[in-house]
Amino acid sequence: MKPESARKMKPPKKFDYNLAVIGAGSAGLITSYIAAAVKAKVLLIEKHKMGGDCLNTGCVPSKALIRTTRLLALGRRASEFGIKQMQAEFTFGEIMERVQTVVKTVAPHDSIERYTGLGVEVATGSARLTSPWTIEIAGATGTRTLSARAIVIAAGARPLVPPIPGLDQIGYLTSDSVWNLRTAPKRLLVLGGGPIGCELAQCFARLNIQVTLIEMAPRLLLREDPEVSALVEERFRSEGIDLKLGHTAKQFKNENGEKMLVAEHAGSTVTIAFDEVLVALGRAANVKGYGLEELGVELSPNKTIRIDAFQATNYPHLFACGDVSGPYQFTHTAAHQAWYAAVNALFGGIKKFRTDYSVIPWATFTEPEVARVGLNEQDAKAQGIPYETSFYDLADLDRAITDGEAHGFVKVLTVPGKDKILGVTIAGEHAGDLLAEFILAMKHHIGLNKILGTIHIYPTLAEANKYAAGVWKRAHQPETLLKWLARFHAWRRG
Repeated sequence: MKPESARKMKPPKKFDYNLAVIGAGSAGLITSYIAAAVKAKVLLIEKHKMGGDCLNTGCVPSKALIRTTRLLALGRRASEFGIKQMQAEFTFGEIMERVQTVVKTVAPHDSIERYTGLGVEVATGSARLTSPWTIEIAGATGTRTLSARAIVIAAGARPLVPPIPGLDQIGYLTSDSVWNLRTAPKRLLVLGGGPIGCELAQCFARLNIQVTLIEMAPRLLLREDPEVSALVEERFRSEGIDLKLGHTAKQFKNENGEKMLVAEHAGSTVTIAFDEVLVALGRAANVKGYGLEELGVELSPNKTIRIDAFQATNYPHLFACGDVSGPYQFTHTAAHQAWYAAVNALFGGIKKFRTDYSVIPWATFTEPEVARVGLNEQDAKAQGIPYETSFYDLADLDRAITDGEAHGFVKVLTVPGKDKILGVTIAGEHAGDLLAEFILAMKHHIGLNKILGTIHIYPTLAEANKYAAGVWKRAHQPETLLKWLARFHAWRRG
């Protein structure tokens, strides 16, 4: 079918469903749940595993592994807490099995049984768009075709694998396949210094694996401010991770039975030996193999499905959300977009809702943890947005000191002369949890003055938010009024 033919097709006179959803990851699950909650007849189609990347190969397994490896790292710091020595015996295989146990424990939250109970019809099989209103599903029992008044594409993404010469021949791991490991490699090469690469590199280094991290950029976590990168890099080096920053992977090869990477650094060639390589260079949207090309569904320059402000594609009744459409590839933004996709798909003829991207938070769960919402300094400078900075060092926080975690900071960007928050970056223990107060403040237009005027429990890490607000307040004291007050008190003393 040519795209021109698809556009000339007329919709069926009757539809089997109000809404059909392709993909049962975070975006698809939330879309179908919302549709069922408002009593629409909805079909959710999944060809592999319910829960998508987040449950099976992303958020859940990685955080389970982080939890275990942080315990090991804390044990190695025993002397800092007045304990002479702590020893831990473990096997790599048992730790990786524990990760799968966690996945299986969480899985019922995203199961077919749960969503069927919520009023969602679930079909297992490969979906293919055969027209703007019809989907063909190839399942274990055969193939069927159905129609829907609106369709939401939530097909997710997959690990991005670059066309580096020799990579396919040498074999590689990704964030999808690394969970199948049961024997620890002696030397692990991690390709990529973004959130996925950093989280997994630190985990495996803490399991006594010799980790080398290759990053083409001059620093890790390039989307964050330089002092964030410096903090993470310092910790990584102290834990024995060999950071190769400013290195560009050029070729993989096998020499005398040993796997090698040939990289370029500062105009010179560097050769690095390894046993396994983990490719962690981001994720690519799943846009092929289910009819988008044939229908002429338009893609954006970054190879995601192009959507408008209401999650619609170039077909007004065909929507997309989550990793397949971007612009953010986070589980929580996929769920956020899903609400708009569901409501606009079902009720867009009556009222449409523009997706709100004004307050988007995220976190990288390294140690130290990094969390951000809104602008940071490098973004504000790039966009020419004026700002003021309030910086609070967590080394001064009582609870951080007592916990042995007196490192990191809270940095708040505000409108010059005002307490309106433009963005916040937190680096340190439980940064992702601490950020929640600022997310709420930005969403509901609460300024630093009100955060400062809110009681925070002592001693908690959350006090850091109040102290950061205090930094802003001290920088904006009413100097003229304070001078008059000093004269008033002097007069009162006689």
